[in-house]
Amino acid sequence: MGTSDAARQTRPSPKLVLEQVSKWFKTSSLHVQALDNVTLHIAEGEFVCLVGPSGCGKSTLLNIIAGLDRPNQGLVQADGQTITGPGPHRLVMFQEAALFPWLTVLGNVLFGLQLRSGLTTAEYYLELVGLKRFMHANVHELSGGMKQRVALARALAPNPSMLLMDEPFGALDALTREQLYGDIQRIWSQHRKTIVFVTHNVREAVCLGDRVILFSPNPGRIREEFAIPLPRPRDINSVDLARYATEITRVLKGYVQTEVAG
Repeated sequence: MGTSDAARQTRPSPKLVLEQVSKWFKTSSLHVQALDNVTLHIAEGEFVCLVGPSGCGKSTLLNIIAGLDRPNQGLVQADGQTITGPGPHRLVMFQEAALFPWLTVLGNVLFGLQLRSGLTTAEYYLELVGLKRFMHANVHELSGGMKQRVALARALAPNPSMLLMDEPFGALDALTREQLYGDIQRIWSQHRKTIVFVTHNVREAVCLGDRVILFSPNPGRIREEFAIPLPRPRDINSVDLARYATEITRVLKGYVQTEVAG
């Protein structure tokens, strides 16, 4: 199930290029390498999931792609331009919805649209995530899943070309997560945004991604990648999906055990 050289060669020109990216964090007492020589190309409209245990550098890499952090060495480019800071074409969705509690649902989505078409755009994306009838509700009146839908609408409304998602469903219950898996697959199929999705949940990655990129820790390295050719929409409980998830989990455990033993 690993990706062959021939498959790599048939991909379109990359939307995102990471070449030999390394990152260190230094304090007065510690010198920790978070990422080591990470090379990854992601095509326009591709949905790529980064998977690995806690501490393997997945979120650090996402922050570098977002322009919220800088690598110590290596090349990071989007659309052929070096990423030197945050930009409107690369928006991030975090595990916590981080909504403004003093604004309504509509106000939160409108926040990033003050210089754009505004109301029509906000209403469209709230309709897309199934929340248009709640657009005048206050944030505290929403469930966790509804808050994440608002956060998704807010991220999509400025029409970024790349959406960066850092374990956005990790704090939700299983049923709500399954509903959101369906939502994000439907929205991705309609709009074909380039998505980089960080998770430690292998089944989630197989359910959503065109490719699953496997990281191991100490420091974070790409160990293997898996193409997921299953048709969409995918059911996270399907037998075919479980086969991919089982194989990827087996490989991941092998790398983690090797790192621990070393």
